[in-house]
Amino acid sequence: MEPDLHTRLDLVVAGLRRTFGDRLVAVVAYGRPSREWSHSLALVTSLTMDDLTGLAAAAPGWHRAGAATPLVIPRDEFARSLDAFPIEYGDIIDAHTVLVGDDPFAAVRIDRLDFRRAVEVQAASHLLHLREDYIETGGRPTAVGTLVHDSAPGFAQLLRRMAHLDDAPADSAAALSHWAATRAGLDARIVGDVLALAGEGVPAVDAARLFPDYLFTVSALRRFVDQWSAD
Repeated sequence: MEPDLHTRLDLVVAGLRRTFGDRLVAVVAYGRPSREWSHSLALVTSLTMDDLTGLAAAAPGWHRAGAATPLVIPRDEFARSLDAFPIEYGDIIDAHTVLVGDDPFAAVRIDRLDFRRAVEVQAASHLLHLREDYIETGGRPTAVGTLVHDSAPGFAQLLRRMAHLDDAPADSAAALSHWAATRAGLDARIVGDVLALAGEGVPAVDAARLFPDYLFTVSALRRFVDQWSAD
């Protein structure tokens, strides 16, 4: 972890210790290495209004140092909500470093069916927003192109999460395109074009012209997620 990020998180940890004392069970930094490590999650044995007031007083100092407000969750509440936030908590579990206490996620596993259902919601939402936002563009090519560009990272994220569910490589555009074609039956060329627009390659296509094929591909992905089985 970079020294300046250590400093930011030291401030967060100090504030958490002042507020919770021995009720602080664990603190982890999460995200991908770099600035995202400024995000943190704290598990505590209890959380009161007085605790929130104390954290609120500390928050401006954290923000000035470049650290995000930590997620603070009672330990039992976290365990009970894994099925409600499998993607969000799964991302933290997959990429975190322990700052205080023992690793709270050492024995935690996200249920694959909970994860699939959450991804299905995201896929359905992505498809609905593409349709709605296209209507909002009035069919103007420039606006349609912007829509495709802006939504491409969300599509890439959906592919990564489904590949992760399949225990398939997802560390490159080529790997995602291969998974999409061989497992989900998507057109690898269209997938590659959208991934390039998401910043995972050099775009070689007019984004506005891509929209019909992109929309069809997202619809096909949603059906695949709906019918997904580990078998």
